[in-house]
Amino acid sequence: MNTPLLVWIILAPLIGSLLNTVFYFYHIKKQKISEVVFALIGTITPLISFIITLCLFLKMDDNTAFSQDLFTWVSIGNLNIEMALLGDHLAIFMSMFVTFIGWLIHIYAVGYMKGDDGFGKFFAYFNLFLASMLILVLADNPIILFIGWEGVGLCSYLLIAFYYQDKDNVLAGNKAFIANRVGDFGFILGIVTLFFAIGADSLSFSSIEANISNASTQLLVLSGFLLFVGAMGKSAQIPLYVWLPDAMAGPTPISALIHAATMVTAGVYMVSRFHFLYSGIENIGIFIAYIGAFSALFAAIIATKQQDIKKILAYSTMSQLGYMFIGVGLGFYSTGLFHVFTHAFFKAMLFMGAGGIIMALHHEQNIFKIAQHRAQLPIIHFTFLVGVIAISGIPPFSGFFSKDAILAAAFQNGEYLIWGIGVFTAFLTAFYMFRLYFVIFVAPTKHVAQYTYTSKTITIPLLILSVGAIAAGFLNLPEVLGGETRVDTWLSQLNSHKLHLAHSTEYILMVVSVLVAIAGIVVAYKKYAKFDVYKPESDEGIIANKFYVDEFYDKVLVKTSKKLSTFIDKVVDEKIIDGFIMGICDGFISFGKKVAMIQNANVRFYAAFMLVGMCCIFVYLYNLLGL
Repeated sequence: MNTPLLVWIILAPLIGSLLNTVFYFYHIKKQKISEVVFALIGTITPLISFIITLCLFLKMDDNTAFSQDLFTWVSIGNLNIEMALLGDHLAIFMSMFVTFIGWLIHIYAVGYMKGDDGFGKFFAYFNLFLASMLILVLADNPIILFIGWEGVGLCSYLLIAFYYQDKDNVLAGNKAFIANRVGDFGFILGIVTLFFAIGADSLSFSSIEANISNASTQLLVLSGFLLFVGAMGKSAQIPLYVWLPDAMAGPTPISALIHAATMVTAGVYMVSRFHFLYSGIENIGIFIAYIGAFSALFAAIIATKQQDIKKILAYSTMSQLGYMFIGVGLGFYSTGLFHVFTHAFFKAMLFMGAGGIIMALHHEQNIFKIAQHRAQLPIIHFTFLVGVIAISGIPPFSGFFSKDAILAAAFQNGEYLIWGIGVFTAFLTAFYMFRLYFVIFVAPTKHVAQYTYTSKTITIPLLILSVGAIAAGFLNLPEVLGGETRVDTWLSQLNSHKLHLAHSTEYILMVVSVLVAIAGIVVAYKKYAKFDVYKPESDEGIIANKFYVDEFYDKVLVKTSKKLSTFIDKVVDEKIIDGFIMGICDGFISFGKKVAMIQNANVRFYAAFMLVGMCCIFVYLYNLLGL
């Protein structure tokens, strides 16, 4: 069904970005413009996108898919790339919570960024970030998807390095940009490989799916692997995850947007969008699931020793993304996407709550120092606790239903190692998240400040998100608990695998999952509920230093690259290439100088040469005639 509304989902925040850009330049060059103007533009445009998406959602039935053909972008030989949008069940599902949660984060940012000199510029970047994610989600072919893919990468760089006066922030932005370029190179190669594999006239997803059976298995495997390399970078999985913790250098609203509704979920969405490809190359799917499992475990281990509140949450995002990749890698696409959905609520809420705490403590981020100067923040305290319970997988909070479904999927597929890693990671998740909660809100402290006022633009979005963190799981309530798995039904186009375990087995798996989470909470309580925050844990050791992966990358990759670059510059380029070329040039110059000695414009010199020449001729004739 063709509709002109799809493009307006993207245009609304894009126009907001352009307007805020124009007003910001006017603001700094000519006349001051009130923050209210920037805030209204910045918050109303995401709301328009959400309302349009909601209207399309309400019009959809089981067989509806909206589309919009804008124009032909490229037509070369048998390659046709249409600038076209697709609003099928998957796209509308993603757009719904991306726009809704993105809108709430925009409202939160109004209070968080109040009084900042770059207020207008921030909302220009913020709107552009959301528009880029919506291009990615609504794209009808992988080329258009890649435009959005690169757009969110660019915006993440701009926002991570937003306070560019600090060198560390710029380095963090560069790190995110460069790490994502590595993954993006794989993504491009994957698209090119897929194009040659299918040999279709169009690269639309429907055309690729229709021609996928014509391609060789080897090329499909290569394409699927290369596309996932892109997902590794964008969704921060081993080995391209190193940019994510450093991305916390940006303002907290951007941390919430990156981790909850945009960017890092793009890789999971991309794998789900190419479900027809990965369903036929199950070995790559298993590889994806194992990368997800080890990423989840690795990040959870590191999070247990971190002291920066935002970095703990960053590693928890990486860990939860690992669960999502377990789901989509095993072919349970709707299950993995359901965890994307529930995670968006409680992770946005946790980051926003952390931002409120950081503001109250004058931008202090060390959890032990936060505890030493505890502020009374009742709403943030409540919503933070809700988020911690949800991410720990305690029923009936949303995280339980989505995480348990992924673990059950791994168990059903016979991937018991993945299941075991997932269960142990669930224990670690409950442990490090309640460690965070107990240190910040429960552990004894000598100083408790008076009630700290928090702006309603911060608290209202938190309260709305807390409802989702508590209740969103019921949207996909499993049949074993009397539910109708509505999300699985809505995403039936993905042909996801279904759970068909015996009810008794499902109950046992649920009990194990809950008991493991409770065990993590108990261990955290015993160690940190009465912890002496004035004697914080050591920040030394292999785990606290993130297994020295950054140092390893710096020594093996960065410094080696610098040495190689220096060798190419100073030896290969300067001495060999330049030496050879300049040697030839010097030879010509030397020869020219010798010739110039003859061609010196001296008449007497020329007359002497003429005389010598004539003498030579006479000598020659004398010998020739035998005189």
